[in-house]
Parts: sequence; C-alpha cells; structure tokens
Amino acid sequence: MNDTTPTDLRDNVARILERIRPSVQRDGGDIELVDVTAEGVVSIRFLGACIGCPSSEMTLKMGIERNLKEHVPGVTEVVEA
Repeated sequence: MNDTTPTDLRDNVARILERIRPSVQRDGGDIELVDVTAEGVVSIRFLGACIGCPSSEMTLKMGIERNLKEHVPGVTEVVEA
C-alpha cells in the first residue's frame, strides 16, 4: 500500500527535478514543474534553449521521466505542458 499523499508526491518530484535542473541549465535551458496528478502524471515546461530543441523529447523521456520513475514511487509518466 502506498501512503504517499499528493503533496508528498509533488514535493518528491520537485526535489528530484532540482537535482536534474543543473544539467539542463548547462545546455542553456531549464525546466519548470507545472503539475503532478493523483495518478502520478508529472507535467513539466521546458524553458530557455530547451524550447523547440530537437533533443527535448529525448531529455523528457530518457532523462527526466526515467529519473523520476526511479526515485519517486508513484510517478507513472512525464509529459510536456
């Protein structure tokens, strides 16, 4: 049984995004947490150089989503807002 509240889930997602953020910023971009649903869907917004970057989909799925699923129980998917 998962005792994580929606607030805990959002806080845990935000904590992991803070760890990921420096690597995104090194490439001139940034990420913003938009929403975390009760179903574990995380919405993020790309900022800066990430907007329109051809690699942003790979960054989203292979980097951000993989990290969040690995470190935050309850995350089911990450989507761009």
